[in-house]
Amino acid sequence: MTSPALHDLSVAELARQLQKREVSAVEAAQHFLGRIQAAPELGAFVALNEEATLAQARAADERIAAGQARALDGVPIAHKDIFVTKNFPSTAGSKMLAGYQSPFDATVVTRLAEAGAVTLGKLNCDEFAMGSANENSAIAPLGFEQPAPVRNPWDSSRVPGGSSGGSAAAVAARLAPAVTGTDTGGSIRQPASFCGITGIKPTYGRASRYGMIAFASSLDQAGPMARSAEDCALLLSAICGPDPDRDSTSLDVPAEDFSRGLNDSIEGLRIGVPAEFFGEGLAPDVRAAVDGALKEYEKLGATLVPISLPRTELSIPVYYIIAPAEASSNLSRFDGVKFGHRAKDYGDLTDMYKKTRAEGFGDEVKRRIMIGAYVLSHGYYDAYYLQAQKIRRMIADDFQQAFKSCDVIAGPVAPTVAWKLGEKSADPVANYLADIFTLPGSLAGLPGMSLPAGFGEGGMPVGLQLIGNYFGESRLLNAAHRFQQATDFHLRRPQGI
Repeated sequence: MTSPALHDLSVAELARQLQKREVSAVEAAQHFLGRIQAAPELGAFVALNEEATLAQARAADERIAAGQARALDGVPIAHKDIFVTKNFPSTAGSKMLAGYQSPFDATVVTRLAEAGAVTLGKLNCDEFAMGSANENSAIAPLGFEQPAPVRNPWDSSRVPGGSSGGSAAAVAARLAPAVTGTDTGGSIRQPASFCGITGIKPTYGRASRYGMIAFASSLDQAGPMARSAEDCALLLSAICGPDPDRDSTSLDVPAEDFSRGLNDSIEGLRIGVPAEFFGEGLAPDVRAAVDGALKEYEKLGATLVPISLPRTELSIPVYYIIAPAEASSNLSRFDGVKFGHRAKDYGDLTDMYKKTRAEGFGDEVKRRIMIGAYVLSHGYYDAYYLQAQKIRRMIADDFQQAFKSCDVIAGPVAPTVAWKLGEKSADPVANYLADIFTLPGSLAGLPGMSLPAGFGEGGMPVGLQLIGNYFGESRLLNAAHRFQQATDFHLRRPQGI
């Protein structure tokens, strides 16, 4: 019987083979670098540095040989291009940062490196993580001369989701065993759903935001994306932990081994099913897949509990006031003075600001900056921004009320499967509405994840969303893992991969 190819192994399986020295870290890195270079058509990667990658792999092999192996030693991963990384460009998908090389690593990058992971490269994303389709990047992917959208490995005519679309596509296409992503309003969960992989956003503050190029500071959160809940648990264990000296929003909650409780029984688990997640906007094919997943949970001994999240519809206007407001503030640093793009021709300082920002930012980023500046302006701050913050608190309260009768909450990740490239490009509001089920949990700062739950129209993947209470990542991962032990959706792959 032939051994499975390296790209068919899970993170856990690959880590075991590396530590037994059945394969070397250098061999694993070279294998995945070869796959990346052979599949440029997806547009998933924007940068490689083979020399730096192989140097990390050799160091991992030396540790393993010396009996000093770490948890992820030699496992190749890739990072969303929103995390700054030494030896690689860090652009956030924007012309504003084209060619920028960071002198330091983001904390998430550092912690994964300390666990032994080897960096394969940087992954395409929507500019400054603003988007639901990965069509907003201003950086040319590897093999392209011009910026191009990431394509979904299940159907190259469709979007992979955003903003972590490059991350999701890379895992689905077996270009990397696992990757990092970020989730502001659903940007880990939605692309994970669209590409048929697993992804988790931890409780806000669990993972340091240091070195993560900011979009909306009270919402941005890093998390892992991989094929299975087991793999996500391994990465999340390395990522999480306090970072008080570098991130003031980092919570003083100790790091945790999220793999420890994966095989616990879920007999008696109370799964809340919000009525608001199953209204008329939900496509029939998505509903059928989600209903099937919920029935599987009942077979595993879980109990379904009807609940209500009455302010679900308000999450869209609330998010699209708060997130742009924070973006307009965060992106004010890109003015052409200190770093990043600067216009070549300008008259005075004000003219330089205007031309630099007009040239450096794409349409979606400009749109959100203008919305944010408007809601923060004198005369509108009280009417819009403060009101949105009050409703945000109410949305969080709705979840706490729901958790009195359930342990986790389940529902769809998105109303539809992945749509066609360009289908919603001219209608930003249609893109915004696609986040209706992921935004409430983000506004409340709760942990949430997507796991493959079936297939819908066109054979496209459908994800099941699980939302937990604060610091409930272990329970979510346990519930997801037990589901994946009973099903094979997470093992299926796009045709030809």
